[in-house]
Amino acid sequence: MRALLLPIKDQRNAKQRLAGLLSPEERQSLARAMMEDVLTAVRSVRRAEQIFVVTNFAPAIRIAESAGWHVLLEEEQISESASVDFASRCCAERGVSALLRLPMDLPLVQPADIDELLALDFSAPAAVMVPSSDGTGTNALLRTPPALFPSQFGSGSFAKHRALAESAGAQILLRRNPRLEMDVDDPDDLRALLTHDLSATATGRWLAASGVAARVSSSAQSLAPAPTL
Repeated sequence: MRALLLPIKDQRNAKQRLAGLLSPEERQSLARAMMEDVLTAVRSVRRAEQIFVVTNFAPAIRIAESAGWHVLLEEEQISESASVDFASRCCAERGVSALLRLPMDLPLVQPADIDELLALDFSAPAAVMVPSSDGTGTNALLRTPPALFPSQFGSGSFAKHRALAESAGAQILLRRNPRLEMDVDDPDDLRALLTHDLSATATGRWLAASGVAARVSSSAQSLAPAPTL
């Protein structure tokens, strides 16, 4: 059985690396809008036989239950890695053979991007990995079996996950996808996101309506080097 795992953090403390650019309320609203875009895509995924949400965030629990997804309730949120590893063990116990972890800050993701990863031909042990746009992070990670190796999300996670997969004797499938690679963790990511067409996304609508898009674009222009005469 191939399944999808969505770890959802408490958004009241979301996106701390954007603290110098956005207020706490803006960071929370941005996280909520990006989650809406990811969940919209997930609702149209066809190849996930089951969908799991690991969280203790009440709004996320309500969303998951209304969609008919399985909630894996955490007593506390220690880290992304701890959440994913807890959920991976639970999923394996429920008969999941391959588990795709997808983060909540991929505002460009489309259902086909997710289905493509779930449809790949592989047998255990294997890991499918999609890096972040700079090649250092892990934006999508599918493992079969689900607890094949421990998670190392955070700085330099892509290299760490690849090394762990190799140590586990896994077949490694690397995939590049610009929509999956476009996450938002820091100001540079947000500026890069604004170069895309966001008109069909909840994130784009919020960035425009809140004035954040105009403010970030203005700050980017002020940081640009002066033209050489």
